[in-house]
Amino acid sequence: MPASCDLLLINATVLTMDEAFTIRRNGAVAVTGDSIAGVGDARQWQATESIDCGRRVVMPGLVNAHTHAAMALLRGLADDLRLDVWLMGYMMPVEREFVSPEFVRLGTKLGCAEMIRSGITCFADMYYFEESVAEATAEAGLRALCAQTVLRFPAPDAASYEDGLARARDFIQRWRGHPLIVPAPAPHAPYTCTPEILRACAELAAEFDVPLHIHLSETLLEAEESRRVNGMPVIPWVKKQGLFGAKVLAAHCVHVDDGEMRALKNFGAGIAHNPTSNLKLGAGIAPVARMRELGLNVGIGTDGAASNNDLDMFEETRLAALLAKGIGGDPTAIPAREALAMATRVGACALHLGHLTGSLEAGKRADLIVLDLDRLHNVPAFARDPAGIYAQIVYAAKSTDVVDVMCNGRWLMRDRVLLTLDESALRGAACGQAAAIDAFLGSREVSVLQKLVAIGGAVEQESFEVQVKARVPSAAQVVAVIESDRMTVIRASRYHQFDKYWSFDDPAQGRLRFREEELLDDHGAITAARGRLTLTGDTREDRFGAVLLSRSRYLAPAAHSARFYREYFRPATERVVEKDRRRWLVAYRGVEFYVHLDRLMDPASDGYFLEVKSRTWSRRDARDKAAVITELLALFGASPDDTISDGYVDLAAGLAARRTGE
Repeated sequence: MPASCDLLLINATVLTMDEAFTIRRNGAVAVTGDSIAGVGDARQWQATESIDCGRRVVMPGLVNAHTHAAMALLRGLADDLRLDVWLMGYMMPVEREFVSPEFVRLGTKLGCAEMIRSGITCFADMYYFEESVAEATAEAGLRALCAQTVLRFPAPDAASYEDGLARARDFIQRWRGHPLIVPAPAPHAPYTCTPEILRACAELAAEFDVPLHIHLSETLLEAEESRRVNGMPVIPWVKKQGLFGAKVLAAHCVHVDDGEMRALKNFGAGIAHNPTSNLKLGAGIAPVARMRELGLNVGIGTDGAASNNDLDMFEETRLAALLAKGIGGDPTAIPAREALAMATRVGACALHLGHLTGSLEAGKRADLIVLDLDRLHNVPAFARDPAGIYAQIVYAAKSTDVVDVMCNGRWLMRDRVLLTLDESALRGAACGQAAAIDAFLGSREVSVLQKLVAIGGAVEQESFEVQVKARVPSAAQVVAVIESDRMTVIRASRYHQFDKYWSFDDPAQGRLRFREEELLDDHGAITAARGRLTLTGDTREDRFGAVLLSRSRYLAPAAHSARFYREYFRPATERVVEKDRRRWLVAYRGVEFYVHLDRLMDPASDGYFLEVKSRTWSRRDARDKAAVITELLALFGASPDDTISDGYVDLAAGLAARRTGE
């Protein structure tokens, strides 16, 4: 007697994508409630409703192993940039300005609409306000691993990592057991987290038996920095922090060696391979063929639409197969059947959700799609090789061939019509959001100051100081005066400074100085290093004899490389100054002054330069301090005639011009 079921899909070519890669020609899929009752001959079941698939393909819904769904609202925002410039210079400033629960909800719905249209029924997400991602995803009807981001610096939804961790805990507690959403913590990456954060997130994931989502070894720079700073590659370092005490889903893993891959396999970590994003951002190509050879569960992900720029898993699966062949010079690497498995069953296992989805097997959730392969770009089809259908889907089919989508037993799309989302309303809302972001970036791009403020990590301030710079006949006299009983040395230090001065086509933008300096001990050994940005405009406020009252418009720590700032600010000209600096903070006649004794190394210059300066807060105070500075100048053996009105960068320009003339 036939078994009963709620829904029976008949007259279909059923690709189960199970471990045996079972194919049912003229087969049927039975669905009861939210689950698959079985796959086989239609005569096995008595259904409440039957749907004739017209010989189309019925297969598991695709699993997008890594994305940031809400970033669909940032698609095309900043393209053709290096990863650090793209992330720190554009994505994060815009996110700080705009990301809110409403932004995330809208972006996630937009992303879900696109994913449904491309046959995705399950995805792994990592973003801010992840509860809003979960709410929008559940409303759309998709299945997702939703991971709440935790960072070591302030984020749109957390002022500190403690706040981010607390938000992750609360989210997991309230969403655990949901039929569609699996909540998880997401320590963003080793370079944006501390060891404490990695350990805390791993412990949180283990406590609630949920996965942990993280970016690992995405760029060569990340891998090299780990070796330089931590003395070991990324994977051993995060292992040392206890990360693999959780069920890890590791996005990217582009720059991992054989030992690291074996470690990932031994710890049961899943890998999310993101070929388009890695290529577009210049991160490289992950060694996927070797990973699969070692038995790692490697899924395929689109990454976010901001770095892809779409959420098309058909395109991603095809590229994953082709890249493996091209990079290894082996056309048999990652064959079509293997690539499609990575996009379905293996991907689900990478998310640690293989027991729920990824293949059409009795007891798993009814997450499936229907493909129409009778379109021009898919014909003809050859029946000689039963496995040819996998190649047809991976190398020829497109996301537009998806006609029906079901997740958890519920239809989300029928005949290319979305059933759970209002596509027109989403388009309109997304365009409105784009206009607001355009206005924000447009106003920022015309001002170097605003671009500097946008990348964060600094507080705008104005610093007024009186200062004089002069040539001195010898360093010995300066040191002798400072060490005499005429003044009190509060502290002393020595630096090796590398300054890059950037000017812009519009002089009103000011001049930006990027300083990298090394702190030296008494023997000249480097003990510390730091970076600093200083933006100046028309710095001369007034003159008191040889002493200038000057202004620094903006001071900020420099956390990135010169290359980052050069590509981000795009200056018109660059001048370099390298110098050895001895620095003292002294008290003279009850007033504190900084005394700098500089020897220019690039451009090379004979003798030494003396700089004396002090902070001030009023014109009268500046005048009084200028008089004292003039006294100091005489003590150090310099006269007003020895002073130079231009800074080192102008001196460098003059020396360069003279050399060119010679």
